Amino acid sequence: MEESRFHKELDQLKMKVLQMAALTEKALDRALQALFERNSDLAQEVIDKDHAIDLLDVEIDKLILRLLALGQPVARDLRFIIGCMRVSINLERLGDQAVNVAERALHLNQRPALAPQPLLEQLAAISLDMFRKSISSFVDGNVDLARDVCRMDDKADDLNVQILRHSVDYMVSEVRVVERAVLLIIISRCLERVADHATNI
Repeated sequence: MEESRFHKELDQLKMKVLQMAALTEKALDRALQALFERNSDLAQEVIDKDHAIDLLDVEIDKLILRLLALGQPVARDLRFIIGCMRVSINLERLGDQAVNVAERALHLNQRPALAPQPLLEQLAAISLDMFRKSISSFVDGNVDLARDVCRMDDKADDLNVQILRHSVDYMVSEVRVVERAVLLIIISRCLERVADHATNI
């Protein structure tokens, strides 16, 4: 593969990863909006549009294999290509977590609303912020921002544990809310996984 074509395809790879990141961010944002605003239409939209993220993941894989096989990259270019491969894997999993949240939101929206969940809202905000910062750090090569994301993961983990404890206490005092509280625990775990995938990126 000639050098100019190789660098053109490297730029194409970066654009596809950024496109996938934008779709994933939108899915996460809308899944959380569906949950907190009890908007089932938005939840269903997240589920229906997940295939677009999956398709981009496949396109990125094909482009990476082409670049590795025909471009024989070394040093910085090789690190960038491998980085894109790892990022796309985590983006696909983040898209799956958005679907998981949306599916739980659909179930919760069919039942009476629970009391406000400030801890879950905090975890959602931190997880989404970590995701956005992780993408910025990757695109800009900003090591300090990447370190910030890794440090934020401890706060996300702590919030997840607090939500679990709060939900268990809630279930003990109110047997009627057990199913809904379990769904909140699952959502909390999904958001904690969002934080983990952002940390991976």
